[in-house]
Amino acid sequence: MTNISRRTLLKSSAATAAGVVAAGALTTASASSKRVVIVGGGIGGATAAQYLKKMDSSIDVTIVEANKDYYTCFMSNEVLSGERTLESIHFTYEKLVAKGIKVVFDQVTGIDAKAQTVSTAGGKSLGYDRCIVSPGVDFKYDKVEGYSAEVSNTSIPHAWKAGPQTAMLRKQLEEMKDGGTVVICPPGNPFRCPPGPYERVSQIASYLKEHKPNSKIVVLDPKEKFSKFGLFMDGWKRHYGYGTDKSLIKWIKKSEGGTVTKVDVASKTVTCEAGTFKADVLNIIPFQKAGKIAFTAGLTNDKGWCPIDHKTFESKIHKNIHVVGDSAIASPLPKSAYAANSEAKVCAAAVASLLNGVEMVEPSWVNTCYSVIAPGDGISVAMVYAYKDGKIIKVKGSGGLTGAYDAELRKREVLYAHSWFANITADVFG
Repeated sequence: MTNISRRTLLKSSAATAAGVVAAGALTTASASSKRVVIVGGGIGGATAAQYLKKMDSSIDVTIVEANKDYYTCFMSNEVLSGERTLESIHFTYEKLVAKGIKVVFDQVTGIDAKAQTVSTAGGKSLGYDRCIVSPGVDFKYDKVEGYSAEVSNTSIPHAWKAGPQTAMLRKQLEEMKDGGTVVICPPGNPFRCPPGPYERVSQIASYLKEHKPNSKIVVLDPKEKFSKFGLFMDGWKRHYGYGTDKSLIKWIKKSEGGTVTKVDVASKTVTCEAGTFKADVLNIIPFQKAGKIAFTAGLTNDKGWCPIDHKTFESKIHKNIHVVGDSAIASPLPKSAYAANSEAKVCAAAVASLLNGVEMVEPSWVNTCYSVIAPGDGISVAMVYAYKDGKIIKVKGSGGLTGAYDAELRKREVLYAHSWFANITADVFG
């Protein structure tokens, strides 16, 4: 590096948390003194690995991930409607390995913050100078009596971690008779992808309207409102007759008794204050908490999420450990893939700065969330975030929601959504 200082490079990369890192790499320190172990190879973990290597090629980066195959949760609802295949949301880690990132397929069983080691079920002990934890979410199955991880894998899928359960739910929809009932039970806040359950309702409704028009969807919700509420309601009215006697969708909110408390697995019947509802296809999306390893490593607070320093994403509980993605308390950033991608870039810049003894500049973040209500009808919400007084804040006037219905605009939103999917997965997985 001739005309670019380390500090200038890190400033450039940190300031563009959602964009391109300046060309070049930091190579002044030995790799053995800059070891980063990343726990979890999802959107947050894989992004952090990629950008650490871009910022400083001498950093020894190791991802520890339990699964060789990764399926994106975002766009998985289109698999349920038949608009895309399961294979189209499937990614692997070969391109990361080709870039010099080590990938260990194993289950992390513990993180020793004092010894600075990560242990695995396969007997490995990996030392680190900095550890980045990106464990996604885990589920509070006990919030619905009768529901469990085993039930979700065998008969009543949540499909909130895409892959085999997505395929199972799609198969159940295909096999359901015309005139059947799909019951969807979204979780309470906070949870991964706030608009996700309602895009799922929309995508399944689109499939039923086309292939099983005498069927219906009942949504039993423990909330009064949800993300992009007005836009979804408008779309449901236009496409699915919402609010009429012929509505394909019935939404029962918390104040109407929509909080599900019990399920009879054999009959696929759920119970809430509004009554009992028997489903032909039942989709329970459980309440959520930080991923399991975050609890095992002692990174969570009493609410089940990970408190962090908003500038560096370093844990407020254990030094030298950073948490990104859904498990981190990074509000007002949502728990979304785009946010995790943006957080990971800022975290990578912070870790590279700390390992090289240079100042971390003030970061920024970005998030855009797309939802497809029906073929040719997409909506979105976008926001830019800044760092002020130790906290992440929304930048006023930087974002907003899709406007009033305009057919051409909505078609473009669908194109933007699919383009975003292609771009972010290329950014994450190479």
